[in-house]
Amino acid sequence: MVLPRRRPYGNNSLRRLVPVIALVCGGILVFLALVSFLMPPPVDTDHLRSRNNHVVPFGTGGGEGSNGALKLGVPIGGGRSNHDLWSSRFSKFYHGCSNASQKFGKAEDITVPNRFLMIATSGGLNQQRTGITDAVVAARILNATLVVPKLDQKSFWKDSSDFSDIFDVDWFIKYLAKDIKIIKQLPEKKGKSWTPYTMRVPRKCSERCYESRVRPVFSKRHIVRLTKFDYRLANRLGTDLQKLRCRVNYHALRFTDPILDMGRELVRRMRIRSKHYIALHLRFEPDMLAFSGCYYGGGEKERKELGAIRKRWKTLHTSNPDRERRHGKCPLTPEEVGLMLRALGYGSDVHIYVASGEVYGGEETLAPLKALFPNFYSKDTIAMKEELEPYAAFSSRMAALDFIVCDESDVFVTNNNGNMAKILAGRRRYSGHKPTIRPNAKKLYRLFLNKGNTSWEAFTSKVRTYQRGFMGEPNEVRPGRGEFHENPSSCICEEPGAANAKRDQGSQKSGREDSDATRKDDQNMDDELEWMDPDDDDEEEDDDQTGVQETGLANGSDLDYSVPGTEEQPELEEMLSD
Repeated sequence: MVLPRRRPYGNNSLRRLVPVIALVCGGILVFLALVSFLMPPPVDTDHLRSRNNHVVPFGTGGGEGSNGALKLGVPIGGGRSNHDLWSSRFSKFYHGCSNASQKFGKAEDITVPNRFLMIATSGGLNQQRTGITDAVVAARILNATLVVPKLDQKSFWKDSSDFSDIFDVDWFIKYLAKDIKIIKQLPEKKGKSWTPYTMRVPRKCSERCYESRVRPVFSKRHIVRLTKFDYRLANRLGTDLQKLRCRVNYHALRFTDPILDMGRELVRRMRIRSKHYIALHLRFEPDMLAFSGCYYGGGEKERKELGAIRKRWKTLHTSNPDRERRHGKCPLTPEEVGLMLRALGYGSDVHIYVASGEVYGGEETLAPLKALFPNFYSKDTIAMKEELEPYAAFSSRMAALDFIVCDESDVFVTNNNGNMAKILAGRRRYSGHKPTIRPNAKKLYRLFLNKGNTSWEAFTSKVRTYQRGFMGEPNEVRPGRGEFHENPSSCICEEPGAANAKRDQGSQKSGREDSDATRKDDQNMDDELEWMDPDDDDEEEDDDQTGVQETGLANGSDLDYSVPGTEEQPELEEMLSD
């Protein structure tokens, strides 16, 4: 008897489950596909990509000696900031004040007849601006009539412009008429021209210095001509003389109408593009870098190229690039400026106007900055060639256009501590403390050196800490410290209520937090003015030295009172001047 075969009930059950399993898996796949479609694309944490897909790795310096550590993402946005990026918190409590006191005598009462002072300025536009400002004060000290200063036409900048080509000379004379008598040229003497007596005063010559060295010359000569007149007046003077400096610099020295009109048009075009804009004064020319003795990781090619340029100055000491960077004396690279700004809270949508000369390395050097801030402009990109043609052959007139756009910017940033940076910093303080960012290069150097070993959040926090006291806020620089043109403390007055506002602001913080902030501010103040123009190392000469030598007057020889051992060489000081 044959028994019937049993059916495999287990296999039968499995067959029934297969459609169910397939249905569930299909549903999961559809769900995953839907999620994948709806989710945003993954963020590239290694790079910041600009519109033109240029990649900026954060944490690799590129070139020789670059840090091969982790590459960390730089956000496109500026992140959160605890203050307004476009204005100063307490600026409304301060204003420029440069009116003379009642005891400051009128020009007609203090000017000695037939006593004329002539000045030959030196350097680029902004170095000459300081010379013109100080020349007015020097003439006032000497009770002399000032002949409109002659601009430097032979130095590094080789600009043939006269005073009246750049500045409104009639306004200059009219505005200062109560303070000093100014004439355009020397009067004739019985049909003959005068022969001025030429001399030079020491750097940072005080009021007493002028009285003992120059005033005696006027007893024998009617005209004195002071040559290479840059930084020839002491930083510290009486309040009325400091206020006179401010009246000259911030009111009397006005650009000619054509320069003003073109400059304002450039500002208007920047405003059309964005409500706010940053102006960056970028000094990164080959000559500038060679003079500084700094090294930026370009290998043997950089050392050879900049070393060849450096040989033009025979008395320059052998450079120690690491020491220069460590002491904060090297200009920031364009990339470092960009990273600093991003860390301070400025996103990639911010518009930047760049005032610069020839940048060492060209577009390759600028590429990281442009990737961080694609809205990148200069006078050459927002003006037509024909519009700039009247100015193009004159470096000082071109610099004047940049000066106007930088002065009118919402935020001014510099990578250096040259004369334009100093003058604009002082001018912006006087005009309402508009934000002015000066890199704390000494502290930032160490941060940039180790940027590959830190997170972006930690990098941002340290940048904001180090930059306290370098942002253009009121009272962040102690009165009397630094160049007067950069910190015109005698010409800035405080409104009632300023102290209460600061106290109210401070009361919102915890005691420890407030104490820490104060301590950090004090530490950062000690890092001020790390960059120095070549003349800043000169010590002020003893005011008690004897006056002019009678033998020099008797034989008609020219006197030169330069400090021994610091005789200027052609182009030496002009390199960092503007």
